[in-house]
Amino acid sequence: MDDKVTTIDDYLDGVDAAFRPELERIRSLVTELVPSVEETISYRMPTLKYKNRALVFFTASKKHMSFYPSSWAIAEFEDRLADYRTSEHAIRFTLEKPLPSDLIEDLVLFHVRQIDADRS
Repeated sequence: MDDKVTTIDDYLDGVDAAFRPELERIRSLVTELVPSVEETISYRMPTLKYKNRALVFFTASKKHMSFYPSSWAIAEFEDRLADYRTSEHAIRFTLEKPLPSDLIEDLVLFHVRQIDADRS
C-alpha cells in the first residue's frame, strides 16, 4: 500500500478489486449506523472515528481482509466470532466467509457504547 494514501477512497483504489465491494459494504454499514463518523487514515489503515476516537479500522491483505472494532467488542462477541481468526484487536475474514452485517452492527454499536461511557 502506498505511503501517500490520505483518504479511504485512495486506500480502496489500491486494494485488490475483488475486495473493494466488501470493504465498501463495511464502510457504508458503519456510516449508516453512526452517521457522525469521520473518515481518516490512521496507522496506514482506513479509519472511522467517533467522538475523535477510532471506532473501527478495516484493511485488505493479499488473501484476506481484517476488521478492527476494538478489543472490548471482540471479547464481548467471541462466541459469535468462533468461525473467524481473531487476535486481541482484529477479526480476519475472506470473501468466501464475510462478516455478517448483523455481527458488524453489534460490534460497532458495542464499541460506540464504550466510547460514550468514556472507556479507555
